[in-house]
Amino acid sequence: MSDLNREYDVIVWGATGFTGRLVAEYLVESYGVGQDLKWAIAGRSAEKLASLAAVISPSQELPQLLADVNDPDSIYQLAQRTQVICTTVGPYALYGSVMVEACVKYGTHCCDLTGETPWMRKMIDQYQIEAERSGAKIVHTCGFDSIPSDMGVFFLQQRMSELYAVQASEVKYRVVSSAGGVSGGTIASMMNMMEEAKTDKSIFETMQDPYALNPLNQPRGLDGNDQMGAAYDADFAQWTGPFMMAGINTRVVRRSNALLNYPYGREFRYSEAILTGTGARGYIKALMVAFGTALTGLLAALGPTRALLKKVLPAPGEGPSEQARKQGHFSIELLGKHPSDALKNLRVSVTGDQDPGYGATSKMLAEAAVCLAVDNLVAGGGFLTPASAMGDELVRRLQQKAGMGFKVI
Repeated sequence: MSDLNREYDVIVWGATGFTGRLVAEYLVESYGVGQDLKWAIAGRSAEKLASLAAVISPSQELPQLLADVNDPDSIYQLAQRTQVICTTVGPYALYGSVMVEACVKYGTHCCDLTGETPWMRKMIDQYQIEAERSGAKIVHTCGFDSIPSDMGVFFLQQRMSELYAVQASEVKYRVVSSAGGVSGGTIASMMNMMEEAKTDKSIFETMQDPYALNPLNQPRGLDGNDQMGAAYDADFAQWTGPFMMAGINTRVVRRSNALLNYPYGREFRYSEAILTGTGARGYIKALMVAFGTALTGLLAALGPTRALLKKVLPAPGEGPSEQARKQGHFSIELLGKHPSDALKNLRVSVTGDQDPGYGATSKMLAEAAVCLAVDNLVAGGGFLTPASAMGDELVRRLQQKAGMGFKVI
């Protein structure tokens, strides 16, 4: 729990955007307005904020605050009014830096949905020492990337420790199934990284580094590049294809291990992939996933085809219908390997009851924000991960409130 004496517990910044609106709707449904949780919505358009408040909270006056990323003073003022800024305003490399600076300066906690590894690395390098000094907890990747990964590994290791008094030396994260729309915000972030990489070649280097988010000057582990082709996984007895979110999720899990002082071990290994089935059909599907992933990356990397992709893929602020979100889901299995006895390997499932890109993500982000504001967390600021910042408290919230399941299989 924060010791900040502020007007609000949580401010949802970017509330009139597609995902921000879902976060605000969820908070109204789960916590009400003007009750125990003191929260507000914020954006740059008074008209849009008033329209949103009238729809999602017609009977209670939902506080509405104005701020504009092009007016840094308004962002600084916003950060001083709340314990937690919950921001959905991306791409974060374009619009997120001034908010991070403000939160660090005033000791305000912040959570977001970024999956932009190079920008995260830049913010860590620029503000880590000051965040530690001010006590601000800056927690990126509080959506589908990377809460199921980070909290799934955390949950598995907790259970492994309880059962066998050891930690798994290797964890495999495998997507069993998922359904839902593609996030326009995620696409925009990927496109922006590619645009920036044209003039800054270090961005590609950071994206390809398996330990890109680890604290500097600390030993690296044994992991190499993420899976790019079709591969047979004997532990799951299925073929697998590359998982597009692995490029951020794996880095976050490795940073958690480092920030928690290597409870998983300094030689801990972690990988992610999509299960595609058995036999020839499973192999062909794995090849198709690999081809599609490689093709998307190639098209995004080239200027002319990147412009074409922007026209055909969902844009920021666009997303699936309410019916599609609620009919969506995700199911993930994680296998934790006992360091010396394969008979004691542990398998857990992580599930969500709505589409991963929007429905489930908005609930994860909202609960992360509330957790940072009101739960009794370990003291200290800095650029943290969901697991290192919130641990068991966030797992509890996600299960009780956000429709997620963490279970030993």
